[in-house]
Amino acid sequence: MSKNVTPYKNSDLGKKEQVTKMFDNISKEYDGLNRVISFGIDQKWRKKVTQIVGSISPNNILDIATGTGDLAIMFAENIKKASITGLDISEGMLNIGKQKVADKGLDKRINLVIGDSEKLPFQDNSFDAITVSFGVRNFENLEVGLSEILRVLRPQGKFVILETSVPTKFPFKQGYQFHSNVLLPLIGKLFSRDKKAYGYLSESAANFPYGEKLNNILRKVGFIDVKDHPQTFGVASIYTSSKQ
Repeated sequence: MSKNVTPYKNSDLGKKEQVTKMFDNISKEYDGLNRVISFGIDQKWRKKVTQIVGSISPNNILDIATGTGDLAIMFAENIKKASITGLDISEGMLNIGKQKVADKGLDKRINLVIGDSEKLPFQDNSFDAITVSFGVRNFENLEVGLSEILRVLRPQGKFVILETSVPTKFPFKQGYQFHSNVLLPLIGKLFSRDKKAYGYLSESAANFPYGEKLNNILRKVGFIDVKDHPQTFGVASIYTSSKQ
């Protein structure tokens, strides 16, 4: 398992509460800084996730750790018949997302709700497809969260994770280390109202299991047809799996 990385080292709060506080703090700046930090490539990765999910023609989709709703909106715009539920633990992020959804006139297609990924407020076998983009590393208990996802996913449904990973080849490994250890925390200190947030995002990415390690955790929980698909020289990975 990964090292237990939290946003605020000396806090008495648990990881879940710290993550909630952090995303509430940075919600208004998150979209803009995220585009700068990722050079906009994160949208390209989300489009690939949308294509994978769209390939099974789902009727309903759950996007966990939906944040400000970028992926949920992309689903609504590209998978026309699907209804989308976006769930997040941060009210601040959801408030930004709800405004974006309203501005695009997608209120009837997208329902954004506050909730805990480790205690999903849905019945068993509820969704044809479930996604988590840049969120599983924030789970307090990864296996509990994944087990909950398996529970609410329908048999033969599709589960897709988009998450950061660590390149292993020169010079991409060195470039990633500079970006994560120097550039990302510096941007956070200069432009974020929460100076520790972007240091946490960097550290949590570096310590989170990726590739075959995450594949094995998914298999242990009970997912089948587990595969990982590295993106952009390995700086991110898309994981696909299903339910028996």
